Amino acid sequence: MPDPALAEATAHARAAASRVVAVVVTYNREQLLADCLDALAAQERRPDAVVVIDNDSSDGSGAVADAHPIGADVLHLRRNVGGAGGFATGIARALVRHEADWIWVMDDDTVPAPGALAALLDALESSPVRLSVLSSRAVWTDGRTHPMNSSRVRLGASGQDRRDARTATRDGRPIRTASYVSALLSGEDVRRLGLPYADYFIWSDDFEHTGRLLRRGRGLHVPDSVVEHRTARFGDAQSNPGNRFYYDVRNRTWALLRTTSFAPWEKAVYGGRTLLGWATRLLRHRGDLLGIGLRGLGAALRRGPRPSPAVLAADGEAAADVRAIDRAAGR
Repeated sequence: MPDPALAEATAHARAAASRVVAVVVTYNREQLLADCLDALAAQERRPDAVVVIDNDSSDGSGAVADAHPIGADVLHLRRNVGGAGGFATGIARALVRHEADWIWVMDDDTVPAPGALAALLDALESSPVRLSVLSSRAVWTDGRTHPMNSSRVRLGASGQDRRDARTATRDGRPIRTASYVSALLSGEDVRRLGLPYADYFIWSDDFEHTGRLLRRGRGLHVPDSVVEHRTARFGDAQSNPGNRFYYDVRNRTWALLRTTSFAPWEKAVYGGRTLLGWATRLLRHRGDLLGIGLRGLGAALRRGPRPSPAVLAADGEAAADVRAIDRAAGR
């Protein structure tokens, strides 16, 4: 009979030796990108490689990425494919060209504290169960927990699930989805289950993708892994989304109606919460968003997201990497 202690020690050693590739998606935020890359360079446990996807920035973001001493692998896209397209491209590049075991994803306005990655890997090593996704605690510039980046606690998590999470890390919580502001994704699971959908452009790509990885996988929120999310304002970006409400409605409808990332009962719960949030926003803005939302709903009902290689067709290198991972996943 295998020795459980030996198996656990082997798993921990494997986690400690894992190849971690950080993926940063940037668009027209050169100073924030510089701060992000500085913070990655200052990590107590530095990532083994850094991939930066420049989403056809018109400012100096691409030049900042090229010149930074961290020596990132920078891909300059020919057109802006949004956060979703950028992350699909970057995660695929980390797997295909850098042989990542774990992919640490973040936006260009994310500034990790020096111990952020070390805390994630410590929790990974200490977890008594196999993990697919780990998330950091995102704070705003004044130290308050950022409301935009809350990881969803797994509904119906058992007492054992909660004990396993607390064994892995102080105040750990079992999670069902995570924000891409700072999430550590299992490369093995992404190869098996596929990439985020590039066609989401912005919003809910992380909700759907981490939901897919965690439908049967285990996720962990790690409060000791802290990143600063330097948004212009404190609050939920969707509280006053303007024209972006189109993507909110279309993408959340796609995620809940056109994927198997969530069980039917979860779709009912998350769908109910989503409808309540939409109604609150429509009332707050006196119906100004109604037409935008209806366009998003109509788009979601007419068709699902296009294949990611088609979305990325203008960038052959990116499309080829994404196609390779999607084929391996049977998508």
